[in-house]
Amino acid sequence: MPVAFKQKKHSTFNPVAGSNYNLLDKALAAVINGRNFLIQHQQKDGHWVAELQGDTILESEFVLLRAFLGKENDEICQKCARYIQSQCRAEGGWSNFPGGPFDLSVSTKAYFALKLTGVSTQLPWMKLAREKILQAGGAENCNSFSRFYFALLGEYSYQNCPEVPPELLLLPSWFPVSIYSMSSWTRTILVPLSIFSAIKPSIKLPQEKGIRELFIADPWQAKWPSAPSKELFSWRNFFLLADLAIKKIAPRIPFLRNYAVSKAAHWMREHFQYSDGVGAIFPPMIYTVVALKCLGVQESSPEMQWAMKQLLDLMIEENGSIRLQPCVSPVWDTALATIAVADAGQPEDDLKLKKAVDWLLKKEVSGKIDCSTNHPDMKPAGWFFEYNNQFYPDIDDTAMVIIAMVKTNSHHRPECIAAIERSVRWIFLMQNRDGGWGAFDKDIDQEFLTKVPFADHNAMLDPTCPDISARVLEALGELGYNANEIHIQKAIEYIRSSQEPWGAWVGRWGVNYIYGTWQVLLGLKAIGFDMGDPMVARAVQWLKGCQHEDGSWGETCATYDDPSLAGQGDATPSQTAWAVLGLIAAGEEHSDSVRNGIAYLVNTQNSEGDWTENFFTGTGFPKVFYLKYHYYRVYFPLMALSRYCRLLGYAFEQNTY
Repeated sequence: MPVAFKQKKHSTFNPVAGSNYNLLDKALAAVINGRNFLIQHQQKDGHWVAELQGDTILESEFVLLRAFLGKENDEICQKCARYIQSQCRAEGGWSNFPGGPFDLSVSTKAYFALKLTGVSTQLPWMKLAREKILQAGGAENCNSFSRFYFALLGEYSYQNCPEVPPELLLLPSWFPVSIYSMSSWTRTILVPLSIFSAIKPSIKLPQEKGIRELFIADPWQAKWPSAPSKELFSWRNFFLLADLAIKKIAPRIPFLRNYAVSKAAHWMREHFQYSDGVGAIFPPMIYTVVALKCLGVQESSPEMQWAMKQLLDLMIEENGSIRLQPCVSPVWDTALATIAVADAGQPEDDLKLKKAVDWLLKKEVSGKIDCSTNHPDMKPAGWFFEYNNQFYPDIDDTAMVIIAMVKTNSHHRPECIAAIERSVRWIFLMQNRDGGWGAFDKDIDQEFLTKVPFADHNAMLDPTCPDISARVLEALGELGYNANEIHIQKAIEYIRSSQEPWGAWVGRWGVNYIYGTWQVLLGLKAIGFDMGDPMVARAVQWLKGCQHEDGSWGETCATYDDPSLAGQGDATPSQTAWAVLGLIAAGEEHSDSVRNGIAYLVNTQNSEGDWTENFFTGTGFPKVFYLKYHYYRVYFPLMALSRYCRLLGYAFEQNTY
């Protein structure tokens, strides 16, 4: 049952210039092509899943793990090495995003992984990488998680690594320094890492495979696991002293340490259930394998084989090389694709969209969830990101699934009504004290915890962020909630207070200010906020001011390190679409900025209905780890084009012929 595009009767749209009319015709054609591309890539059971790409730490750490298991020379590692080699910067070393600057930790692990797999350190680009590493302070200045790998492979002293005590598992959940006062992803990393840290496994590499040449100082010479602060009395210095005390005292109380390790092992194994690995993300999956090895689990055992399978399932082999994903994103991809296809005029009763919603319904959380540990009144609800991650529903996915259900008119189905009611109740209970929402937990914002020695992954907390808070508003608005509702009023005040002086909002989960600003404008529009408000006007002015001459927008990941770069960067389809969507939400659909943005999207679409996007526009941990969602280049341009066409007078009508 094809869908045709027709101009609405009695429409207010009146094309003044032929060029504008031609642009609209081209936009309509681009919508059809983009929609067909997505439909063709839908899985048979109704879901979508695209590659989720990170930087080379994934391949490097996998090779380092295999080296610990004595398998660094196998074919998988060789293929990982080819991919790592292909990502080397022309200027030397490796970055954590395409086009980014040299990164010490990423580069050191890449160099180590390549050396382990037999790549000659005398190659010019390996020499250049080594020089860059030494110029940046040497391997001893890598982040704490990198140094654990060096210790695991006998190249660094565990005494110089931060202690991750399993005794954390013995502390009550309400205690200010417990695993439940930290972000969910940190929690899933730290529990298996605490077993690793307590037992301190290490192998002895042949000298020719080691990386002593990357250290400036003796890696066995005692030093603080992180630099003390200049102030005598500070949280950083407090935690460093606590780290020293734990290292001296814990080995002298073996029964307590052993009990703590058993508690950590129990927690870890409990979180194997209904999950694709602990937390269903790469770092705890790696540490799980090491932790099981520490616990004496044989590599041939079903438990170890299961743990390894979770890592192997993240692999993508192409052209003789292997890259690994940090996790998979089917729920997120399916919700976004469903919204985009529905926006593009696919009939509400279409079997493909119904199958997508049915698939999403099966992924609703129904069992025990981690965030209820501190909040027992929270009943299981919401959606997670991956195929299976029952302990960790998140606000962002939950809101996006709700929007998808409304867009497909599925929110009137009894089973969807019940699921949405459960999720909305959970979302309201998850609102932070400042009025906004974080990702996985409530009120995980104790800033002093960022000073612990192992907090240099810049993700210790799960604080309120504008993009997720606004997506909640968008979902609630789609359900008919408005700005007079008390939860929404609190969120609006948070959003107002978090606007940057130049008019933008930071994006926690997408790069960066364009992402945050787009989502805030959509959220405010959805709940009936006055879009003539000065804060909206400032956002619109900022978006227009950072548009490129060709009509596009782009923003670099470097904006997290240097906010003065906000709105600057190479053009991408996804960021262009975000800006267009934000401006449309603010009532700017007739503006030159929107028209030029639409023209850019139309002109850069290829014949398959796809776009090319070479840069990372997703965010994992700001300043540390970035992502490329491979279908962002399609979902968002399709949404922008479809909504533009609707607003300019075209309806998507169902026709039979």
